[in-house]
Amino acid sequence: MSILVLAEHDNVHLKDATLAAVTAARRLAEHRGGEVHVLVAGHDCRPVAEAAAAIEGVAKVFYASDPSLAHALPENVAPLVVGLMDRHEAVLAAATSRGKNVLPRVAALLDVAQVSDILSVEGPDTFTRPIYAGSAIATVRTRDPKLVVTVRATAFLKAPAAGGKAPIEEVPAPADSGLSAFRGAELSGSERPELTSAKIIVSGGRALGSSENFHKYIDPLADKLGAAVGASRAAVDAGYVPNDYQVGQTGKIVAPELYVAVGISGAIQHLAGMKDSKIIVAINKDEEAPIFQVADFGLVGDLFQVVPELTERL
Repeated sequence: MSILVLAEHDNVHLKDATLAAVTAARRLAEHRGGEVHVLVAGHDCRPVAEAAAAIEGVAKVFYASDPSLAHALPENVAPLVVGLMDRHEAVLAAATSRGKNVLPRVAALLDVAQVSDILSVEGPDTFTRPIYAGSAIATVRTRDPKLVVTVRATAFLKAPAAGGKAPIEEVPAPADSGLSAFRGAELSGSERPELTSAKIIVSGGRALGSSENFHKYIDPLADKLGAAVGASRAAVDAGYVPNDYQVGQTGKIVAPELYVAVGISGAIQHLAGMKDSKIIVAINKDEEAPIFQVADFGLVGDLFQVVPELTERL
């Protein structure tokens, strides 16, 4: 029996989160035996399947193309996954919006408990996962006959995207469930890197005081560094930036090579989303701010003076 990975994509490009999920699947396969397979479900997304077939360590790619799968509606994708589980003993997906949407339904249809947001694979049925906003790590073990697992992508190295030559097997898509329908999407466009895959992130907090100040001070620094822009929940709740900027337990989990926190106090909710960053730089006028406890470099000062000076010197 083999391990199945649900691919994350937009019908055009394979997302990096899939590469991390493949790494987790390979580690699980080492403990349980078998191969790593990838399911690409979408519409007219053959290039995505070909990209998945090129991932090192992938033995086979299942490709399902149908208009009902175009927008990854979980009511349509979950039955497709379940239909493949007679050939697989586990299914993994990145703990993204798609993974968190589809896999719980898969677990319910299989009548098993999902293991969520794993950080490591410790054995054939044993994993670690964060609890209490990441302040503690739990080791969990499951006895279910089929494993349904979501993977924290920032905790695993990305599998090499080239080097594999897996065959692609087309599988039929289930009939449209009719339980949901895609009506539209409002997507924010940006020339900056995507937040969850960026190597450098500059985040702003409530201390910036307004949306105008946020963009006045954060955007130029991010542009100089070629960085993505993030924000604390407090800044998002205050309306400085949209929700998709939010970094934290209820936002996006990131682990860039460099994370610059500007005017962010370091609430546990925010730390849970960025504390795995390789290097953390904190700028805050409060020397007692919790952010300094996790920062590699801290600068105590008025951000309205420090940030423009830093931006100018870069």
